[in-house]
Amino acid sequence: MLVTLIVPFFIGQNNTGNLDNEQSFCPFKMLTGFPCPGCGITKSLVYFYEGDLSRSLYHHLFGPFFVLFCLLVLGKLIAEIIYQKPFFDKIFYSMKLAYVMGILLGTYHLIRLFFYIKEHNMDSILKQSIWQ
Repeated sequence: MLVTLIVPFFIGQNNTGNLDNEQSFCPFKMLTGFPCPGCGITKSLVYFYEGDLSRSLYHHLFGPFFVLFCLLVLGKLIAEIIYQKPFFDKIFYSMKLAYVMGILLGTYHLIRLFFYIKEHNMDSILKQSIWQ
């Protein structure tokens, strides 16, 4: 989890302002040309760390919320280590929460795919894959 939060920080340190046009490292997008549900999270975190919330939300709606969630989980783990007892297990291990989060991410992804296909022709989609 720490790696997920730290890597975008270091990418942001080397950001030359061309991050929006950089090729994605997502294996799914490289194969198909279409974004996966997680595509854009890294760019979202980079812009979130830079303080550009609008660009962060543009790349992935859940980027800033992901940072908050990771910080909450880290706080929970630290508290469990210090006090030697579990905290908030009913919330963090709730199937209802997992279903709600899955439905939200799935719905968001379908909406993103709709607009992605609407804004790109097949040639530009293939250029984003390895099948150029």
